[in-house]
This record gives sequence, structure tokens and C-alpha cells, in this order.
Amino acid sequence: MRIAVIGGGPGGLYFAYLWKRRHPEASIDLFEQNAAGATWGFGVVFSEQALEFLRTDDADTVDAIAPRMESWKNITLNLRGESVEIDGVGFSSIGRLELLRLLQERAASVGVTPHYETSVGSVDQLTGYDLIVGADGLNSLVRRSFEGDFGTSLSYSANKFAWYGTTRRFETLSQTFVETDRGAFNAHHYRYSPDMSTFLVECDLPTWQACGFADKTIEQSQAICEQVFAATLDGHRLISNKSLWRNFPWIWNERWWFGNRVLIGDALHSAHFSIGSGTRLAIEDAIALTKALEAERDIPSALARYQAERKPIVKKLVTAARTSADWYEKFPEHMKLGLMDFAYGYITRSGRIDDARLRAMSPAFMARYEASRPLAAGGGRR
Repeated sequence: MRIAVIGGGPGGLYFAYLWKRRHPEASIDLFEQNAAGATWGFGVVFSEQALEFLRTDDADTVDAIAPRMESWKNITLNLRGESVEIDGVGFSSIGRLELLRLLQERAASVGVTPHYETSVGSVDQLTGYDLIVGADGLNSLVRRSFEGDFGTSLSYSANKFAWYGTTRRFETLSQTFVETDRGAFNAHHYRYSPDMSTFLVECDLPTWQACGFADKTIEQSQAICEQVFAATLDGHRLISNKSLWRNFPWIWNERWWFGNRVLIGDALHSAHFSIGSGTRLAIEDAIALTKALEAERDIPSALARYQAERKPIVKKLVTAARTSADWYEKFPEHMKLGLMDFAYGYITRSGRIDDARLRAMSPAFMARYEASRPLAAGGGRR
């Protein structure tokens, strides 16, 4: 089988590696418009057991990546100079460039043919391939070329965000909420190496407009964010890497394949950064596509199977991500709450965690939260 993979991000690289490893006779060309050592952003975060979901099928890749990851067990929320830790919520992170480098090495080791700094101007250029995998991200050429056939929908969150890095080390995944005379800001920050952290700044549209960010350069915006989060940064600077203000794009496709073209990862669906699952979803898409292709005799049947089996799983998580994003769209209002009520609303925002699960998962936090609640009329706590 001849396969063209468009996009050299985690999903595209992992699919190319996985299929070539399991089918050495296949011919796989991977096309990426950027250089092998280029990326935007800083760290990527994985919830719960990081890449442990891969271990059964691909322990070697887990063993290659896991030692390079930073891990922690708590989330820290900072509001009005107070902090609260939510125990039992584990995450791991790794630099995006480091992850790409490791996956590039895996792909090269099995004979995938990479074409870096190669732009594919039209899907029509890719003649002679049995399968074309669109792993080319949010601005996917493959998807945009056939939006009607894929049933694409695209919308944007109202909040603005800019993705920075910093040399300040944070011990856990943390959220810092700050009120200023121009509006409220939030920072999502976590370390992804021993001496580097992601620092994503978010605000609502009125705050963004009040600060005049539309007319500011990247450097001017960065300086304002450093001032807003001066206490959090503790003398460290923000680091920019194409750190423009953006609105989060919501991408969904009702149909996941058309002809011999199929989508995976952000080209197919987007999940808000507040739930830390985008990279994992892309890798899981690659696994699901591989297994569907192996289970069927012809490509149309395999692509139909991929959609039928994977789509309900992804839709459930994307729905939770939208609910989480809705909470962030109103975070200035939530900031008016007391610290413990604020933290409880934060951790239960996606609708996936109820009180019983929270007691089991985060007993120390839940005990502190319930102790903070006023006595109900019947003498018990609410």
C-alpha cells in the first residue's frame, strides 16, 4: 500500500510510524511544510497516565518518551493571593519540539520517508497513493479542499489567548486568576522540562479591547502580560514563539473520510486546551485508523469502520471540552466566588466529575471544601 501523510505533527508522525512498523512492505511518504526542528508553542500536557494508554500495543514508544516527561499529582488554583491544591488530578507534560523529535526518530527507524520543508499546494498533486491521511492540523489543506464532503463546521470561542513560555518552574499544573483595572486575566501554566514552563494567557474580549491589544505588537502584548502576572512570574520573563492573540477554533467534521482521504487529529476535531487532550486524541486517532485498516479488506470499508468506532468516543470528549470552555468564557464572573466555591466549580466544570467521584479522587480537597460549606438548615452540610 502507498500512503501519503500530510502533516508532521504528533498524529501524522505516529500513524506513519505505527503503520510502517506493522507493515514494513508499505510505502509511506510524510509531507511537512516546516523544517524538522520547527514548531510553535511550548509544552504539551497529557492528563492522567500520560502515554500509558499506548503501553499494551507500543511499550517501546512509551519507554522512549516517558523519561523525558514532567509529572505531578495535583492542580493548584491561585485567586486573590490565595491558593488551593486539588489532589489526585495527575498530569504529565513534555516540550512539543522534544516530542516531535522523539516521534521523528521512531518514524525514521522503520523507514518512513519524510519530506520536510515541502508544501503540498493541492491534494490533486498526490496521485498514485492508495490512501491520503490529513494530519495537517487546524488549517488542514485536506479538510479545506473537501469541506462540503467532510461536513465541516467551524466556529470560535469568544475569549482571546496567547501562548508563551517562561523559565519560571511551576511544581504543578496551575491556574492563576488576576483582576486588573482593565479586566480579568487567567494564566494556564505548568513545567514541561526541568527549567521551562508553558504560560498561556487568556482573557475575555472586553478585557482584550480595554488593553488595546489589537493595536499592540507581540512585544508590547508580552510586556503587558508580564506586568499583569509579575507576582506569578517572580522575576522571570515571558518567551514568545509566534505568540499572537488567537480565538480558539472549534472544528468538527460529520464525515471523517471522503474517497481515499481521511482526517485525524486537529484536522478532524479540536478539543479546548483547558482539558489537555489534543495531542492524545491525535495519537489515539492514529491507532484507531491503523486498527480499522487492518480489520477490513478494502479502504472504504476500513475508513467507514474507523469513523463508526472512533467518532462516538471523540464526540463525548469534545462535548466535555465545550462545557469546560463555557466555564472559561465566564471566568470573570466565577472569580467573584469564595476560593473554595470557585475551586469546586472549576474542577466540576466539564460535568464529568460528581461529588462521589471527587471524594474518591481528591479526598483532601473535598474534605476542605465540605468543611468550608455553611451548615444547612437540617444541621448537615450542603
